[in-house]
Amino acid sequence: MTPAPTHHPAPAGGPGTYRDQWGIPHLWAESADQLAFLQGHNAASDRSWQIELERWRSEGRTAEILGPDAVVWDRFARQARLDDTARRCFENLDDPTQRWCGQYVAGVNQALAEGLRGGPEFDASASAPEPWNPWTPLGVFLVHHVLFSTFPNKMFRAHVARTLGDDAVGLFSIEAPVWSGSNAWAVHGSKTVSGLPLIAGDPHRLMELPGVYQQVRLACPEFDAIGFAFPGVPGLPHFAHTGHTAWAITNAMADYQDLFEEELRRVSDAHGNHVEARGAEGWETVVVSSETITVRGGEPVSVEIIETARGPVISETPDGGALSLRFPARVEGRLGFEALPALLRSRNVSAVEAAFDAWVEPVNSVVAADDSGAVRHFVAGLVPQRNPANRRLPAPAFSARHAWDGQYVVLPRTEVQQFAVSANDRAAGGGDPVAMEFAPAHRALRIRELLESTPTGALTLEHMQAIHTDTLLGPWPLFRSLLAGLDADDLSPEAKELRAPLLRWDGRMDAASREAAVFAAWRGALVQRIARHSALAPLAEPTGYSPLFGPWLSVASRIGFALETLLARGPELGISVSVEAAAALEVVALEEALLDGATWADRHQLLAVHVLPGSLADAAPTAGLSGDTGCVLCTESLPGVDDRSFRGPVARYVWDLSDVRNSRWIVPFGAAGRPGHQHFSDQLPLWTAGQLASVVTDWSVLIKDTP
Repeated sequence: MTPAPTHHPAPAGGPGTYRDQWGIPHLWAESADQLAFLQGHNAASDRSWQIELERWRSEGRTAEILGPDAVVWDRFARQARLDDTARRCFENLDDPTQRWCGQYVAGVNQALAEGLRGGPEFDASASAPEPWNPWTPLGVFLVHHVLFSTFPNKMFRAHVARTLGDDAVGLFSIEAPVWSGSNAWAVHGSKTVSGLPLIAGDPHRLMELPGVYQQVRLACPEFDAIGFAFPGVPGLPHFAHTGHTAWAITNAMADYQDLFEEELRRVSDAHGNHVEARGAEGWETVVVSSETITVRGGEPVSVEIIETARGPVISETPDGGALSLRFPARVEGRLGFEALPALLRSRNVSAVEAAFDAWVEPVNSVVAADDSGAVRHFVAGLVPQRNPANRRLPAPAFSARHAWDGQYVVLPRTEVQQFAVSANDRAAGGGDPVAMEFAPAHRALRIRELLESTPTGALTLEHMQAIHTDTLLGPWPLFRSLLAGLDADDLSPEAKELRAPLLRWDGRMDAASREAAVFAAWRGALVQRIARHSALAPLAEPTGYSPLFGPWLSVASRIGFALETLLARGPELGISVSVEAAAALEVVALEEALLDGATWADRHQLLAVHVLPGSLADAAPTAGLSGDTGCVLCTESLPGVDDRSFRGPVARYVWDLSDVRNSRWIVPFGAAGRPGHQHFSDQLPLWTAGQLASVVTDWSVLIKDTP
């Protein structure tokens, strides 16, 4: 089928920023470089505080503005050499990409010169934005993704091995949904009403306010693309539609970062004082420097920066040693930004795939389609070949068997004839050659089931939109089986009365559901009981790692994430799952009067995350939500810790390759980054209801910003 024409003539008003009814910026310029300038200028104007905060994070300077609590991040950012890595990656870019990124930064700095970078957050924190360095966008991108991979999980596994024994590591690691939840799927044209592909999805991250993704249109004579940008980063790296191609990504869950247990010693000799690390060839001199963190309302903090041949040291260990971090961007001196302008110019899936050949990290599972009908699924990025044991635990720095050999895994590529589904799952991520663990397959299987339940050739945008909000809890059959297997004679009348409606429940985590609320209360009580079990008591010992990694090292959170595995394998540790399940049911039965008819929405509230100084924090909106971890609508919570949702779909979209004008999108909050602005959170009601806004492409209905 021939797609509708997608070229849109230049707007009558000439170059500049135009807005639709949601305040979404539509940018037109006379060239790609001028467009990059305009995108930087717009990001700096619309999201001034947000991008400056990310800049401070990349440079390890947040404590200057936020005070002592921010020192832990600043120490990590400096020790991990984030700003230096960003500078190296920028310097290694090819000339056209370096110039393009430079134009983006020039736009940011021009907004500063024009006095457009103020805002209430700066006033409340007595701070001010500063001119950006040419490499700052790469630093912002690193900040978003350095903790996106697997190395904090290795810290927790090391803690489990140290306290419970090596055999217990697998009880917390098998297909546990640690910080996952993203979905993307592509439908071949043979399955759609239009005869051309559809792509849909919803990335999951912290529910930051303003949102981590910015809806934007980037148009010039070369291309006309809509999609989601990271404020502070040029282009549309993850989700976009160019009129000819469309692509979407999820985290492939790849293991591409390693931790090394370093043995360090301080030496004084004829050459002076220096630090050595024990490597495969013996003791090696390492690079050492010192930096000072300025702390608002506190004393300056001196930080020693140590980098061994493996990588920068980012934490101490319980035995007084150190952990170094090795990651491809630092090793290769590149992030893959060469892909970004190439993606905007892509006119077929082969060009999308070729653009992603330059990608480094994070490693992504990509679905892509074009207006000829081609659909592909592939994994993009660098996964180093090395000893498989490196994926499980921190590796000994002195062992040559654990060193990287400079080679990278060949990643899978597939031509799609029907459906491609990617939900952080093993099948989509590339399996064993790529990583040790992935998210459970619940979401991927459910999306495929919903797609396959529609007759051939009948799938529409409405079907895609409905899949976004499916609330069926994937692991519910396991929990229901556990409840059904409890001996009724051992339950109190109150517990029996509580169990009966749960056994009849359909397993849907709907906001209005009373049963979903009771289930969550029981699940939380079960997590708490297992966490307090004597068999797991040693996990309460201090980990010895930097407090920055506390969220990854929280025992209760980890038990909640790995609950399915622990229910199946708990007896290996002497945990009687049925006893704990019955006791948890009794706990909830005693609290039933306190629940007072509460629904899931009463417990499952949106918890927006935003660094808003002082009273500005009151600007964060809230809402009762459907969904949960284990649903396609993965509004993630921490069972047994907090039922509020701090992670969830930070964008939703449906890209139609038959006509870009049919495409739809939404973000949780709004286009504007300034509290009090009419577009700060005006998309929240639609997002909460599972609705999408239409993509507008007609320049004549847009309103141009007044310079």
